[in-house]
Amino acid sequence: MNQSKKRIAILGSTGSIGIQTLDIISRNPALFEVSTLIGGSRLEPLVAQAKAYNPKRVIIADERQKGALTAALSGSGIEVAAGDAAIAESMLADDTDMVVTATVGYSGLLPTIRAIESGKDIALANKETLVVAGELVSEMLSKSHTRVIPVDSEHSAIYQCLVGEDSAKIKQLIITASGGPFRTLPKEALASVTAAQALKHPNWDMGAKITIDSATMLNKAFEIIEARWLFNVDGDKISAVVHPQSIVHSMVEFEDGAVKAQLGIPDMHLPISYALGETHRLPTGERPLTLADYRTLTFEAPDTDKFPCLTLAHYSLERGGNTACVVNAANEIANEAFRRDQIGFNDIFDVITRTIGLVGFIERPTLDDYIATNTEARNIASELIKKK
Repeated sequence: MNQSKKRIAILGSTGSIGIQTLDIISRNPALFEVSTLIGGSRLEPLVAQAKAYNPKRVIIADERQKGALTAALSGSGIEVAAGDAAIAESMLADDTDMVVTATVGYSGLLPTIRAIESGKDIALANKETLVVAGELVSEMLSKSHTRVIPVDSEHSAIYQCLVGEDSAKIKQLIITASGGPFRTLPKEALASVTAAQALKHPNWDMGAKITIDSATMLNKAFEIIEARWLFNVDGDKISAVVHPQSIVHSMVEFEDGAVKAQLGIPDMHLPISYALGETHRLPTGERPLTLADYRTLTFEAPDTDKFPCLTLAHYSLERGGNTACVVNAANEIANEAFRRDQIGFNDIFDVITRTIGLVGFIERPTLDDYIATNTEARNIASELIKKK
């Protein structure tokens, strides 16, 4: 490998963020090369990526497919591994400079922690890492050389707005939300919406799990929690506003009344390239924002009566401890159950809140406590769904 290039490991390379990250690497071959590709269970696209980018190693989370992956890459010289332990170990490799955490859900936590322990820079697209264990991860970062650059469009926007600013002068972080596919639907109609309807996001092309989270607005709750830890701002200074056009990606209000916003088309290439370039702006090749195409940009307060999942952000931050870990675990189970037509849309909030009441509260969780809480909450949520 050419060590003058930044060597990138992509955790979740076959997902939406991973694919777009590889696209940016392809457009900037003099700046980046791939050291590690990590996929979940989709064998064929992972093999295709490995052959196209020739990384040092390829890992698939689904251990049952290790043999097939090994056979597909036989003779390539690429190291092949499988399973969670191999993924975590790869974060320690000395041939990687930056880890792009592009996986969705709790699965991103342990690899991210290992990357911090080894001092790797992180382009963070896995919000659940800070949702589940924000206090622990923040404490680790304070003792590490690791730099975290957010990839979520909202947090990237805030990050960009804070460049050159005094964080002590922040009055409010304002995270924008599209409102999802059901923004204008009457509350009483939500009881009968289907997963197919919820998966039709009006602006963004995302994975299924995140798209459902956007429909419930729990995704926005998670972003509020993530922002609290990313930017070391108290939760009561972070709010959400509905912006249906998804052009203003987020804003920062300062004590003097000034509000800075970052604008762009609804496309993830910009925040990904900004993170890979470590704030040095790179050409993305995407169409630019033309404000004349948007005659009106509107903003409105979120309807927490219709979308109560949004309230779980400040509840989790105020209660603290392992609460957000419980919320995330229960949601991962409920979200999947809704996509499988096992529960209704409104049942997602019900499953989460009932799970919170049944899982033991831990005020100062350790990593082992978070792991145990995640398992307990998933089991409880699964049982609640079976009873439904």
